[in-house]
Amino acid sequence: MKLLFKQRMFSWFDSYDIYYEDGSTAYTVKGQLSLGHCLKIRDAAGHELGMVKERVIALLPRFDLYLGEEKIGEVKKELTLLHPKYDIDCRGWHVEGSVLEWDYRILNQDGSVAAVISKELFHLTDTYVIDVKDPQDAIYALMLVLAIDAEKCSHSS
Repeated sequence: MKLLFKQRMFSWFDSYDIYYEDGSTAYTVKGQLSLGHCLKIRDAAGHELGMVKERVIALLPRFDLYLGEEKIGEVKKELTLLHPKYDIDCRGWHVEGSVLEWDYRILNQDGSVAAVISKELFHLTDTYVIDVKDPQDAIYALMLVLAIDAEKCSHSS
C-alpha cells in the first residue's frame, strides 16, 4: 500500500495531507502551538487518531507517539556519522536512511522490510512516498515520517 505525504505550502504551523494512490485523502496532519513539534493526525472524516509530540529536553531528537490518548511508544534518533538511524519502540522497528536523508527503510525485528520511505525531489514542499507492506502499519509509518521530517526541520533551522 502506498501513501503520498505532502506538506502544505501556506500554513502557520506544520500541516500535511496524506493521500492514497488513487488520490483520495487518507489522513490530514496539523501542527499546534507547543514547545517543540506537536502534530495531530486525523482521518479523512476529521476524527483525531493520534499525535506525534517532540520531547524538548533530550540529548538527541526524541518524539512520543500517541494513538488516541494512549502513548504507544517513541522515536529516537541514534548518534551516527553518515547514515541516519532511528528506533521506533512501539513496533520493534529500526529505521535506516541514506546519506542524503532522502530515503529510509523501516525494518522489522527480524530484518525484513516493513516499509520504504522515499522523498520526491523537485517539489516546492516536502513530499514523501510511503510504501507500507502491511496496511495496518500505515499510521505507524506515517508517525515515523512525521518525526523524521520534524527532526530534519528542527536540525536545518
